[in-house]
Amino acid sequence: MITRDHGDGRGFPRVRILGLGFDQLNRDLVAAYLRAWPLDGPYGYVTTPNVDHLVRLRTERHTIEVEEAYAQSDLTLCDSKVMGLLSRFYGVHLEVSAGSDVTADLLEGMVGSTDSVVIIGGGTDTLPALAARFGLGNLRQHIPPMGLLHNEAALDAAARFIVANPARFVFIAVGSPQQEIIALRAKKMGATCGIALCVGASLDYLTGRSQRAPWLLQALALEWLYRLIREPRRLWRRYLVRSPRIFALMHKDARERRRARKRGRGGHDA
Repeated sequence: MITRDHGDGRGFPRVRILGLGFDQLNRDLVAAYLRAWPLDGPYGYVTTPNVDHLVRLRTERHTIEVEEAYAQSDLTLCDSKVMGLLSRFYGVHLEVSAGSDVTADLLEGMVGSTDSVVIIGGGTDTLPALAARFGLGNLRQHIPPMGLLHNEAALDAAARFIVANPARFVFIAVGSPQQEIIALRAKKMGATCGIALCVGASLDYLTGRSQRAPWLLQALALEWLYRLIREPRRLWRRYLVRSPRIFALMHKDARERRRARKRGRGGHDA
């Protein structure tokens, strides 16, 4: 199994931005990491923070459990080309491996027809759509209620479903930070095998419930604009009010890293 590099030359490196350690893997290396995950355990999970996740994580009140959910993640991937560009502006290369791309790579190239797959989230049409498109025959699903983030019983029920239904792959598609909380709780409850991916709306794109931006807009880091145009009433606050705070946060983070370098600590995980 590929392992993290904690400064002793093993595995792959991480770069720390806005308090989170991002693993520096491109899509091919992510695929290799997931393919190599042992079938007989342990259980692990992957988080895919984007700009909105990071802004909320650093500007809004949340429980210690949310911080722990990201800290305990076995793999943390940057889900945002905007973050990749901003980081480069401040002199840090941040590898971008979007959760939607990773999910598509996994379902199209790695999940076999008999592989056990658990879905947390989605709708009643998600399983038949996934089965039809990818030829999957061993799917199980748990659909939590609305208001999940503030429903402790429902969060626990979702985590228990993962524990009670061991699977090679688990897709948690209920939004952040509730999906990360569920992934962490499943680990604490004793999930023994499989790799869980916190994938947000990725399954909606693959099943046709939502439409992803054209490739050119994705390449130009304008996927957010496409989504805003399609759903302005739902997304205007996220993209026009909350997300722009990332610029001030990144500027402050870069200033703190410069100060840290002057003190001889550097800007990478040790």
